[in-house]
Amino acid sequence: MTKEKSSLRIALVCNTAWAIYTYRRGLLRMLTARGAEVTILAPRDRTFEPLAEMGCRCVELPVASKGTDPRQDLKTLAALYRAYRTTRPHIVFHYTIKPNIYGSLAAMLARVPSIAVTTGLGYVFIQKSRTAQVAKRLYRLAFRFPREIWFLNQDDHAAFVQEKLLAHPDRARRLHGEGVDLDEFALTPLPAREEFVFILIGRLLWDKGVAEYVEAARRLKARFAHVRFQLLGPVGVDNPSAISRTDVAQWEGENIVEYLGEAHDVRPLIAAADCVVLPSYREGVPRTLMEASAMGRPIVATDVPGCREVVEHGVTGLLCEVKSADSLAQALERMLTLPAAERAAMAQHGRAKVAREFDEKNVVERYKGTIHAITGISL
Repeated sequence: MTKEKSSLRIALVCNTAWAIYTYRRGLLRMLTARGAEVTILAPRDRTFEPLAEMGCRCVELPVASKGTDPRQDLKTLAALYRAYRTTRPHIVFHYTIKPNIYGSLAAMLARVPSIAVTTGLGYVFIQKSRTAQVAKRLYRLAFRFPREIWFLNQDDHAAFVQEKLLAHPDRARRLHGEGVDLDEFALTPLPAREEFVFILIGRLLWDKGVAEYVEAARRLKARFAHVRFQLLGPVGVDNPSAISRTDVAQWEGENIVEYLGEAHDVRPLIAAADCVVLPSYREGVPRTLMEASAMGRPIVATDVPGCREVVEHGVTGLLCEVKSADSLAQALERMLTLPAAERAAMAQHGRAKVAREFDEKNVVERYKGTIHAITGISL
């Protein structure tokens, strides 16, 4: 017999509440509408209030995303264990590195079923540091315990297999991105004007290719008077690769980029741009690019895991070499000088690809099926 829907208790754990609110609103809306008790565990930020308004219970979680102090990580593990013992969720979804590792361990200790969602491998697979090696060993230990491990792209799954980080390879699943709301991010005509605006949207991290973007901007602005380069997203975030406000101020002072700060709603800024740029070193499946394509914006991105899931080179945008300002500048110049009709065709193809492959409704159905399979509770 199916249990009452109202009895379902679900927890989502992440290193930022902002990411839960920004990337998983469709999932949260579905869960709360069907009477599930949803608990968000994350460091407190400005999204606690809107999450609470959606009907979620928010619990502040200590997570030192930049730190390597094992005492701080043990605090995270202990806090999660206590939370799981107190709330007894039927299932927990963990996102990002430390929640994936320490949350999976805490869920095992508390005897709570969990799912690990690898939203992107970040510094662990970009850097060759001792910290990265320790993180891999911790992944190998912690990933013995989740019921399933979801990867957003095939490259990340292959990397875990190659490094022998999966004790139970049969538990790996592919979630093709976390989806985008096609109604919210509606197709918008490209601007009709003389100037041309590029925008990079995301946390300002060196790993996002911001230095290459700035260098490419410096070169192109010297040759094209009508081109502008914008940056949108938080600076000085809790991440080993964070860019400081001082760095950004220097670029502004040189009149290379325009820093737009942060935005609760990115849609007007995407709509005002001609092209969205993400020269990242590695991604899961970048939400920014899915949203940009949904709104009909051509993309320039690096040919790396995650980005190439969204961008079809020459069809929905252009791919360039990673960590190469030369290659990026060439791709941006090509986009800048394309006939308007070709950019408009890229816009249409991008929207069609997102609708075909990244519709949020399909992602929500995937969650519903997994929740039912593990808990026996229908939504």
